[in-house]
Amino acid sequence: MASKKGLAITVIILGAITGASFLVWTVPQENETTFIVTDYQNYLDGAKGIHEILQESTEIEYQRLLDGDITPLEYIESADITSTQVTSQISEFVTSKPPEKWQKSYISYMDAMKKFNSYIAETKVLANLIQNESSQDEISEIIEKIESLKTESLELVKISDESRPD
Repeated sequence: MASKKGLAITVIILGAITGASFLVWTVPQENETTFIVTDYQNYLDGAKGIHEILQESTEIEYQRLLDGDITPLEYIESADITSTQVTSQISEFVTSKPPEKWQKSYISYMDAMKKFNSYIAETKVLANLIQNESSQDEISEIIEKIESLKTESLELVKISDESRPD
């Protein structure tokens, strides 16, 4: 029961984030959009909070895929939603134009989100391999790549945290 409740909450959160993202795309794009950020620390903290929720929900669904609790197609649907959210976050980072003292931290965090998006893409590859009943060697190779991307993403988050100005 708690599992279904957790899944429902995750879907609601992802739905809300998706809805907000699509609002950005429905606004006329006559001029280049720039997010005006005046509190760079809080903006980065907020982005980090969203990123952590996306990581946690992805990890839950990924584990459910590995445990056979959801089908590969169900996982891919969930991963596609998360990937859209991560792409939206990356776009916001690109257009936020932080001052020089925040650039290293922002760039590192943006790179962490790009790695996380690559992680999501590779988990979708794994889901397809499972769906197609591929060999254990192929599956193991992709799992190794997935773990490597996850580690790289976490390391870039650490670099971002360490390069924040005082």
